[in-house]
Amino acid sequence: MSAESAGTIALPTGEEIAALGQGTWYLGEDPARRAQEIAALRLGVDLGMTVVDTAEMYGGGAAEELVGEALLGRREEIFLVSKVLPGHADRKGTVAACEASLRRLRTERLDLYLLHWRGRWPLEETLAGFTDLMAAGKIRHWGVSNLDVADMAELATLPGGDAVAVDQVLYNLSRRGIEWDLLPWCREAEVTVMAYSPIEQGRILQVEALGAVARTLGATPAQVALAWVLQQGVVAIPRSGSPDHVRQNRGAADLHLPTEALDTLDAAFPSPRGSTPLEML
Repeated sequence: MSAESAGTIALPTGEEIAALGQGTWYLGEDPARRAQEIAALRLGVDLGMTVVDTAEMYGGGAAEELVGEALLGRREEIFLVSKVLPGHADRKGTVAACEASLRRLRTERLDLYLLHWRGRWPLEETLAGFTDLMAAGKIRHWGVSNLDVADMAELATLPGGDAVAVDQVLYNLSRRGIEWDLLPWCREAEVTVMAYSPIEQGRILQVEALGAVARTLGATPAQVALAWVLQQGVVAIPRSGSPDHVRQNRGAADLHLPTEALDTLDAAFPSPRGSTPLEML
């Protein structure tokens, strides 16, 4: 089955990827839910949510194994993302970690490989590993996760560092700190921003202003929260463990928030008034 369109966002290379994708944090850890989670991932691809994000950390590789099983035979439809743990992120370790991820994912290449967060290894080491993986055809793009402005600026000064494609960070209505400096920096540098936990793991869905906007638009609070992230020009990767949840998330890609709705949300979830440290979950 060919995927529907869910809207796209361009990478620095000009390649277009789905603006609304699928996260896999905590998936693959409960055998009783495996069939449902596989069905959810497959439906998401059918509905155009073709960016699938995972990591070697998630369930100690269990999420990657689930993705590999769910998307077997559909590899060419997917923009597949995984991440290397910072403890593995020296040059040789980055290559070895990627190769292990590829085995669990049952594929020969990743479309995007990220440093999960910054650790003890110099960025030069990780970048050298990414360069080796690119040369071997095992990854197509590389990027980072949970790196703030100073880290991104340092990365950009390294040989080849300006090829960074993505910074994946925590971003949602209640976590807007990146709007002060990191988001403008990435836009200026043409680095695509990808938001994990775009509905704050459900914690923001009881806020009355969000519910009021949702009722006005005939949508759900989760759809409004996701649509808000998408209207910032940011890729959103909500986790979806059931087909019904996937269908609900997909509706966000067709939802446009008018000025009045944006004003209501801004009042309830104010934008930052100064620089704040990058938040992580």
